[in-house]
Amino acid sequence: MKYTKLSAAAALLASSALVLSACAPGGPAENEESGTAAPEGGNGEVMTGEAGNKLTAEPEGSGLADLGDIETQEGSISYSVGEDEFISYNGMTPETYSTYNSAITERMTQSFYYFGTDGTIYPNEALGSYEKISDDPLQVKYTIHEDAAWSDGTPVTAADYIFKWGWQNPRIATGEGDEAAPLFNAISHTLGEYVPEAPEGDPAGKEFTLTYAEPYADWEIIMDTALPAHVVAEQSGMGMDAMIEAIQNEDTEALAPAAEFFNTGWNTSPGTLPAEEIAPSMGPYKFSSWEPGQSVTLVANEEYWGTPPATEELVIRFAAADTHVQALQNGDLNVIEPQATVDTLEQLEGLGDQIVIQQDASLTWEHADFNFMEGSLFADNRELREAFALCLPRQQIVDNLIKPLDPETIVMNAREVFPFQESYQEVVDASYEGQYDEVDIERATQLVEESGESNLDVRIGYSSPNPRRSETVAMIKSSCDEAGFNIIDAGHADFFGVVQPQGDYEVALFAWAGSGQIASGQNIYSTDAPQNYGQYSNPEVDEAWSALAGSVDPAVHAEQVKVIEKLLWDDLFGIPLYAHPGIVAHSADIANVRNTATQTGAVWNAEQWVRVE
Repeated sequence: MKYTKLSAAAALLASSALVLSACAPGGPAENEESGTAAPEGGNGEVMTGEAGNKLTAEPEGSGLADLGDIETQEGSISYSVGEDEFISYNGMTPETYSTYNSAITERMTQSFYYFGTDGTIYPNEALGSYEKISDDPLQVKYTIHEDAAWSDGTPVTAADYIFKWGWQNPRIATGEGDEAAPLFNAISHTLGEYVPEAPEGDPAGKEFTLTYAEPYADWEIIMDTALPAHVVAEQSGMGMDAMIEAIQNEDTEALAPAAEFFNTGWNTSPGTLPAEEIAPSMGPYKFSSWEPGQSVTLVANEEYWGTPPATEELVIRFAAADTHVQALQNGDLNVIEPQATVDTLEQLEGLGDQIVIQQDASLTWEHADFNFMEGSLFADNRELREAFALCLPRQQIVDNLIKPLDPETIVMNAREVFPFQESYQEVVDASYEGQYDEVDIERATQLVEESGESNLDVRIGYSSPNPRRSETVAMIKSSCDEAGFNIIDAGHADFFGVVQPQGDYEVALFAWAGSGQIASGQNIYSTDAPQNYGQYSNPEVDEAWSALAGSVDPAVHAEQVKVIEKLLWDDLFGIPLYAHPGIVAHSADIANVRNTATQTGAVWNAEQWVRVE
């Protein structure tokens, strides 16, 4: 067995962004940090297959390795994030944006950038290039690769990004004032918020320019996943010219058919893949088959203009986290990211030389968030939130569940910086006084009694099955029931799809999986933001996030993070617990598997995975 372990401090570059917040809820197997591994003789060496392909290579920095002009090998490699079923080709709505769905959709789409294993931002030259051409106003010019095309043969053009600006534009909305709601049900509307006019350029051309109304901290990564504008134009009956004109004019009424298709038109039922005519690929893989409850199989996209995938088939299996180790041993899975537990690590070590293990820290962090929806127990009662915080046994949770895996793990007292980052202690000192470091049942009981509440049921919801979270809830119950609460384990197989949107919980227990983005927390903590699942609102927090996001000055970012953290602690938005340790393991004959600290998970470079002798 080969075993690699890198410290977080070594893997996270000093130049990484101060704010490493989250964009996607972490699943049962959250993803970790920088590391490389390959079979004996192949860790960093160049191997060749029967066709003389260059199969593995030492990467430069944390970015993708250059495999040169390779040919796709026959065969199949299997991977699993967890048991959640595939939902939609459109993974950019609040209902579909998750690590589970993205494991599939991100093999078929591309951004103008990607994150390296340590959160470093790299330009994605396969799709094209971008260049900041002006600071005042901030302007960025994008050039799409001349050969870039969807798998149905339609060129990727500026129209796809004008459409993207449309579905991320909050001004294209129904209703007025406080009742206004974006017409397109997108996970983020940041692009339309900071760029007031549609991208400039010939919709049928390969170039376009964004002009910002003000500076934006994350300008380099704003142009991420695009969806096929030509498909929406056809399926909505609008036609391309009319749809583009309506987007440029922010014509809500005219765009209603396009929004209807964007919101639901790509959704489907288990086992029924959307036809390629409505779900083309512009990535290295495309849809092949879907066995409901079992897996989605992707096959090499023969129309892809970039470096072809190293292996013909990639199978994304829907497998519960507690089955991953056995599936790896049996060969049903070749790459796994099981939840890091002592039992899991022992089981993997018991497999010996047939596997490679990578164990690292991550940019994924566990937290317990309160439900602020109207009528919720904690919504308008800070004293009860404080009582819960005082009975929450954070140190016990870390000591029992996490330290056996990583003895250096500490209780996390911030949300926007991690304990292994240089600025962590400075931020904590400025925002948190240590009042919830130790359990205080006496004070918690007093606050509960003073609240006058008679129904003290606290449903703690999370995506189940998840052994570590089940144990976490059990420890919380043992402690907080003493203070007068009645803690209820409300784990649900579809917590975020069914339970959470209905508000049927008091506390949500989950993880945010982070990246190198500076201002993504704005999408979580700001009023009415798409990932503000508990409907928290504080105008001061909104103002601080606007100040942070609207600056390209690192000093401003650092100062506003302290402001935001203090406000979130003062309000008790939620309670951070710990940064996740993590494990990636793979069959010893699979090369180029590289763990990552970011939210993309080990699958981030799946197109480079290959079986070697």
